[in-house]
Parts: sequence; C-alpha cells; structure tokens
Amino acid sequence: MSDYLQQFTIGVEEEYMVLDPSTKELKSHQQLIVNEGQKLFQDRIKAEMHQAVVEVSTSICRNVDEAYEEIKTLRKGVLEIAQGLGFSLGASGTHPFSLWEKQLISSQDRYQDLLNELQQAARSNLIFGLHVHVGVEDRKMAIHIANTARYFLPHVYALSTNSPFWETRNTGYKSYRSKVFDKFPRTGIPDYFESIEAYESFVQVLIKTNCIDNAKKIWWDLRVHPVFNTIEFRICDVPMTIQETITITAIFQAICAKIYTLRRQNINFINYQRALINENKWRASRYGIDGKLIDFGKEKEVDAKDLIIELLEFVDGVVDELGSRKHIEKVHEIFKTGTGADRQLQVFKDTGSLVEVVKYIEQSFLAE
Repeated sequence: MSDYLQQFTIGVEEEYMVLDPSTKELKSHQQLIVNEGQKLFQDRIKAEMHQAVVEVSTSICRNVDEAYEEIKTLRKGVLEIAQGLGFSLGASGTHPFSLWEKQLISSQDRYQDLLNELQQAARSNLIFGLHVHVGVEDRKMAIHIANTARYFLPHVYALSTNSPFWETRNTGYKSYRSKVFDKFPRTGIPDYFESIEAYESFVQVLIKTNCIDNAKKIWWDLRVHPVFNTIEFRICDVPMTIQETITITAIFQAICAKIYTLRRQNINFINYQRALINENKWRASRYGIDGKLIDFGKEKEVDAKDLIIELLEFVDGVVDELGSRKHIEKVHEIFKTGTGADRQLQVFKDTGSLVEVVKYIEQSFLAE
C-alpha cells in the first residue's frame, strides 16, 4: 500500500437493539450488558441514552479486513453476554413496533442534560445508527475531503436503509430513522466550509453563544471529528448484517482515499449545494436503492443503482491498494437481495407479522 494511503485507518461504531427473547419487544438491560461487556471489551462497549440500546466500537483498524474481524468478534461476544443475561440483540435502524414512550432513559448526567435540553425530541430518539471514522492526518485536507464527500452521502445511505417501520406502522420510507433524528438540532447534510479555520470559527461561535458546550453536539451526517483526526460518516442506519456494515465502511474509506488522490494531482471534484444534496438524501430515505437519484452534473434523474455503480467506478483506482475490493463488490449482492429495509418489508408481506420481522432481524445479527 502507498504510504499516503496508510493514513486511511478505520473505526466503526454500531448501535444495537436489546430485545426480550420471548416478546421481541425492546427491553431495558439496566446497563447489565455494558457492565459485563466491559470486562471483555473495555471501552469498546458503551451505554446509550435509552437503556434498550448498546453501542459498540472497534479499535483503530488498518484496513477493512481488520474491521470485519472486529465487528464479527464484537457482535458475537456481546450477543453471548446478552443471551447469558436473558436478552437478545438485533440490528435495525428502528424497532418495528416497540414504543419509545415506554422505554427507560439512562441515568448518566450527559444523557439527563441532553434530555433536559431537547425534551421530547431526545426521548423519542430511539434509533440505531452506524458511524464510520476514516483517518485523515491533515485537518486541512480533511475539510476538503468532507466538502467533496457530501455529494456521495445519499448513494451510500441508500445501501444502508434498514428502518421501514416505526411504532407498529409501515412508514412508507426505507429509512425512517433519519426522519426521527431530524428533530434534533445540527443534523443532516453539512454546509460547505472554505477551510478548516472557517469550520473551527463556526464551532466557536456556537460555543460562545451557548448553542453547544462542545463540538460533539454537532450531529451532522458527516463531520471532521472535533477530537480525533478522522472524518466521521454518520448518515447510515445500522445495517442488519456484518457484511453490509463492512461493505459500507469500505466505500466510505475508498471515497476519502480517492478524493485525497485527486487533490494530490490538483484535481477538484465539483462541490454541490447542501440543498441539492438534501434532495438526494430524501429520495434515498424514501425509496432506498429502488428509486431515482439526481445526477446534478447532467441535471436529470438516474436510477439509484446506476449512480451507485458510477460511485464504485469513481473509487475503483484505490480499492486494490486499500485491499477492499472483495467487500465493495458485495454491493451487487445488496442489489440482488435488497437492503435491510427491503428484506424487512418482504418478511412482513409474507407473514403479516411485525414479530416475525423482529425474529428475522434477530436471526440475521451474526450473518456474514
């Protein structure tokens, strides 16, 4: 691997549903899973705002193969711990029928403070996401990559869609999770920033005016991380399977490496307006990979799958050096079998039962 490509390390965070094995409802684990899990995984397992959520994170991985092995180990290990305590786990952007109104909130001060500030927007934020960190050592380069990578967010988001149901209802969306999260401030596609200094000045204005007390309360779909030298992709639903998570991770890594490579050659990709990118985000949320996205260069609608294929062609020159081709090529399997949302909807169509949908999600948790 080229020296400059070695910086594109990977960190993956996933949020899981804690389930009652008999009813398939969400169930508070009262931090028992986290307490036990930390004996094995230390700080790679954490509590979240709702007590029916467990978050895991990998260590810093040099490549997607390492990330694959870590996610496999984390899912397997945390599931065994959960089962030993009388719980089960699943990976879906929303739970198909559990009600947020009945879920308990974690007692940690940070979550209570957030609850006090955001009120019902926080209480109802019972969603499960995937966050992918890609290492970029130079923060000036990171803001350039982030500006450009915004355009591709809806393409990858469409592949991750895995939340068609919300509180017993078929929402009509392939990813309703983003609609729930939209109630939070400082979410969605970020603006374009001229420089890292402009970004940091923006953050300081928010802090100075008591909008936030730290930059971690900027929850955009993509951000230059305030602490780590990474670009953090936050737009995706948590995928149902291990392989889907790693395929999406590999694409995000390749996007960063490709944009970096172009920049080294003094080639810039067009930066599109946030409002235009938001049109594609909405389409991805509503239709997943079965709808149309807008090709802004051609100013026309194109099948989402065709634009995703174009994205894969765009990054193709870096994937072999990154060692990620076998994972990126799994996109074609997602095209055949559908995203997590498509498969959830098919189970519901076949059975008419949301309990059966959750059983399917549960059974897919360790699928590779």
